[in-house]
Amino acid sequence: MLLMKPGCENCDTDLPADQPGALICSFECTWCAECAATLNDTCPNCGGALVARPTRSAALLESFPATVERTHNPR
Repeated sequence: MLLMKPGCENCDTDLPADQPGALICSFECTWCAECAATLNDTCPNCGGALVARPTRSAALLESFPATVERTHNPR
């Protein structure tokens, strides 16, 4: 199950798990679309490709909530 981090690691923009707009790498580093574009869709942490994170339905979020722990490492 994906960790579903709540914000962009660079700018800390909120990225709700039930809405599109987040991009992740295979290590689940999480970026907003704007920051990912400045990174050429490449994760600066691992060098992996940043791809669209799938959304989680509201019904599933009740049973499987997104994490509230934020990772914020401005570049």
